[in-house]
Amino acid sequence: MPIIVKNTTFPSLLDLLAPHTCRGCGRLGTPLCDCCKKYIIKNSINFCPRCKNPKTTSKCKKCQNLPPTYFIDERSGLLNQLIHDYKYHSIRALAPILAELLATKLPQNLPINTVIVPLPTATNHIRSRGFDHTAKIAKSLAKLKHCKIQPIFLRTKNTVQVGSDKKTRLTQAEHAFTLNPKIKINPSATYLLFDDVWTTGASINAAVKKLRQAGAKKIIIALLAVSRLD
Repeated sequence: MPIIVKNTTFPSLLDLLAPHTCRGCGRLGTPLCDCCKKYIIKNSINFCPRCKNPKTTSKCKKCQNLPPTYFIDERSGLLNQLIHDYKYHSIRALAPILAELLATKLPQNLPINTVIVPLPTATNHIRSRGFDHTAKIAKSLAKLKHCKIQPIFLRTKNTVQVGSDKKTRLTQAEHAFTLNPKIKINPSATYLLFDDVWTTGASINAAVKKLRQAGAKKIIIALLAVSRLD
């Protein structure tokens, strides 16, 4: 088990002055070493994002209307630190690493016509971080899984869900994005909805609903992490 080293220096500043250090064991040269990657994969747990019950497959027997859902692990410990450093300290080198971890949880062979659909990031978040964190991981994931990406959803409001209660999140998500009128839904394609973290599931559930209404028949969900708390 790797030793979790607390980093008291902002990663963004550290990365400018010195090589990356593994967020798990402190080894120099990479934001996450191979040993700590294996640790995350080996010790991950599988449960339903919606009802939180343990499950052994991608489908929950209780939540039948939820598409097959894949994620690295619950949002805690080392994985939570990686996501935090990536999003809030702009450690962009973590994008392909997080994509690689997620790829190990997805089926080895996705359908040939699988389309990765990243949920759009709020414009104010892109400006503050300097990059679109969701799109960057989706691009790496597409290369790993040999899929194409389509910007099927467009952001309509810069609603900030961080800290919002569940009811507010659900209301915001319904109006936060809309379907791109320039892209036609293909009923025979498999749409892989990608988002970083499931907190209440509001955004993903709204996206699934809109895709189904537009004619999508095959949908799967891919996430970096799932919060155990609503």
